[in-house]
Amino acid sequence: MTLKEAAQIYVDLVELEKSLEPDQHQARQEVSALRSKYHDLFTEALRETGIECADRFEATSRAFELIAEYLKKVAS
Repeated sequence: MTLKEAAQIYVDLVELEKSLEPDQHQARQEVSALRSKYHDLFTEALRETGIECADRFEATSRAFELIAEYLKKVAS
């Protein structure tokens, strides 16, 4: 899995989790488990490319930045 693919899936899962209603407990749990899995895959891909993140929040920011940059390139 490429860095971009892992970032895209992770970002999509974060956005999906935000869109769920508070009473959708089972869906939230399932999406949260997937989000954690893809966060780990994304941070592993970052490390493989030589990019270190201080913490989980920095990795999340990098995922959103990477996807935003990609979408700008595609739109151009």
